Amino acid sequence: MARYTESQCRLCRRETMKLYLKGDRCYSDKCAIERRNYPPGQHGQGRGKLSEYGLQLREKQKIKRIYGLVEKQFESYFEEADRQKGVTGTNFLILLERRLDNSVYRLGFASSRSQARQLVRHNHFMVNGRKVNIPSFLLRPGDTVSVAEGSRNLQAINESIGAMPRRGLPAWLEVDSAKYEGIFKVFPNRDEMNLPVQEQLVVEFYSK
Repeated sequence: MARYTESQCRLCRRETMKLYLKGDRCYSDKCAIERRNYPPGQHGQGRGKLSEYGLQLREKQKIKRIYGLVEKQFESYFEEADRQKGVTGTNFLILLERRLDNSVYRLGFASSRSQARQLVRHNHFMVNGRKVNIPSFLLRPGDTVSVAEGSRNLQAINESIGAMPRRGLPAWLEVDSAKYEGIFKVFPNRDEMNLPVQEQLVVEFYSK
């Protein structure tokens, strides 16, 4: 399945909540959820109650859209989480949070995960002093993520750093904006992630 290239705001409206896919726009009164907080389409305002399967599907789609994954990637992460010891749902979210593009966004070097993915692909970031252009690269505790020396004057990165206080920094990350670098300190626990999702519904979805 190809990556979604249509309006990002329609995805937020479909899930009837902010997924923060458009960066600064999501914090303004231009946000689609602020204007039309109901699903898009002719019958968006008249949708009935979802079935159990429908609730599970919507939760899967919500998480997939938050992290900007295609179906095959999403399933691969779930299968990997299912093989690990511990709670499958929590393992799954930890894997997603470990992605380099997600960490670049969380550290404040990009205004959205899609922008972070693009910046990583264009060789603007380094991990432990080596350039990495794979958005799905998984970070480990102690890894340092930094903006490449020649990319520190990019307007997109500097504007994102300026907006960082509004978003906040997760407890498992540490950032030094003046040095354009951050550290992935530890694997996050579920409470720290503060994600508005019910990952157990995704576990149930794939358990059928």
